[in-house]
Amino acid sequence: MRVWLHKLNSNLHHFMAVPAILLFGLFFLYPLTQGVGISLTDSNGMTDASFVGLQNFKDFFHDDRARSDVMITVYFALGSAPLLNLFGLLYALFLDRKLAGRGFIRAAVYLPAVISPLIMGYIWYFILQPGRGYWAHVLQELGLERFDGNWLGESSSALVVLIVVNVWQYVGMTMIVYLAGLQGIPADLYEAGRIDGAGRWASLRYITLPLLYPSIKINVVTNIIGSLSVFEIIVALTDGGPGYATESLSIYILRMLYGSFTGYSTAVALILFVMILIPVALFLRFTRKSEYEL
Repeated sequence: MRVWLHKLNSNLHHFMAVPAILLFGLFFLYPLTQGVGISLTDSNGMTDASFVGLQNFKDFFHDDRARSDVMITVYFALGSAPLLNLFGLLYALFLDRKLAGRGFIRAAVYLPAVISPLIMGYIWYFILQPGRGYWAHVLQELGLERFDGNWLGESSSALVVLIVVNVWQYVGMTMIVYLAGLQGIPADLYEAGRIDGAGRWASLRYITLPLLYPSIKINVVTNIIGSLSVFEIIVALTDGGPGYATESLSIYILRMLYGSFTGYSTAVALILFVMILIPVALFLRFTRKSEYEL
């Protein structure tokens, strides 16, 4: 009887994984395989499709607009993801101390993240309107009208504004993850470090950052995914303009889909999936190796 119960318990964890495996297959593997099949056709979403092989992928790499959108998406990610992690960590280190009104400040920093990025984008759109927005009014009151300009209408500044707004909105989510990691570090380690003569910077380098590795991994991965798949904030603020200067790959996919290029847009979506997968996989591999070296 004991042997039978032992075998039952040993196999129970395999049985418990079945619902998760079924959900993974239903909501990820099945759509992925369907998408691969559609990407190899000339489907327009309405009439019968014909097999075209890799033609959609070839057309993508010969499209100047598509290649430009790839670079815009990468530039946005290179600006957004590092800043989110930097300022999220700084906020967390600052708000992990005992401060008056600490809870209110945490809530204020995190609050924008719970608002729809589309709504937040429209709010910033009205704030940044040249000559009539709230920011223009503030500059006029300060006598700094010369700094007012059509930042969203200039290709040289529009992408920078998008990065700043995105970082401002989502830095609270990054901060919360880092705060959770900081609060999981035993205070005894810092006390032992002070006894051994470690100052604030030494404690940060040799205690805080190594023990924040799990939080760093979560934030970097989620910020890479979110930055490379950016959509709503660009739609609300610039709609990809001026021209195609801020059009991300996600917006390009949607416009190709609405243009009845279903097979082509699905192929581009798979390319975006690979674009996201590669840096995430490389980062996880690097951090796994670094953890072994600690």
